[in-house]
Amino acid sequence: MNNVVALIPARSGSKGVPHKNIKSLGGHPLIEWSIKACLRSRLIDRIIVSTDSTEYAELSVKLGAEVPFLRPADIADDRSTDYEFVLHALDWFAANGGEPESLVHIRPTTPYRSPRLIDVAIEAFRNEPRATALRSVHEMSESAYKTFEIAPAGQLQSLGADSTALDAANNARQQFPATYQANGYVDVLSSRFVRSHGMIHGDWVMPFITPAVVEVDTEDDFAHLEFLLDRDPEIAYQIFT
Repeated sequence: MNNVVALIPARSGSKGVPHKNIKSLGGHPLIEWSIKACLRSRLIDRIIVSTDSTEYAELSVKLGAEVPFLRPADIADDRSTDYEFVLHALDWFAANGGEPESLVHIRPTTPYRSPRLIDVAIEAFRNEPRATALRSVHEMSESAYKTFEIAPAGQLQSLGADSTALDAANNARQQFPATYQANGYVDVLSSRFVRSHGMIHGDWVMPFITPAVVEVDTEDDFAHLEFLLDRDPEIAYQIFT
């Protein structure tokens, strides 16, 4: 049994950018960025790609990952949850040698990551016995307390507020708490917790703060990532050389 297994989800049915997970970025398929980062990790014992596509599976194996199963179509559409593909993988592990202690959830849609930080996250989770999971986040450029939603009557109101008076939202950003968004850089899950609670994160999720990163959802995101790579080739160097 391997104690730490990277689990990379790569379904084939992306609608915003067709076949997003194998689209070229900096001369490499998007999924290769995640596989190669995991291969450079010191602490990941095994790399599994969870996909519904035989094409993606063959490519992933060529790139150095394992694809010992295909994900069923009914848990590989745009409404499928992370819990479903994680549980599917755990069931396969249970039937084939035993479940790992930890799953490192690596999303291909966040391609620019440091292998060193993956290991830092794994170590941090190991050293926090209270944690039910670890999630990577980065600080939002604007506090969520300065953002708005639309009230039932149609006017703006501050997010989560009872009042629709907005003047307080004009205060300097330093007067508001920092807020963070999950970014898919690296999440660490406990197989035991997933099994015993029927959820992947739970109620004591350890924050792992990373540099701000770009997640891929649109063609514009790909263009922005190419721009960042042209400006800083070190992004690729730490993964591919």
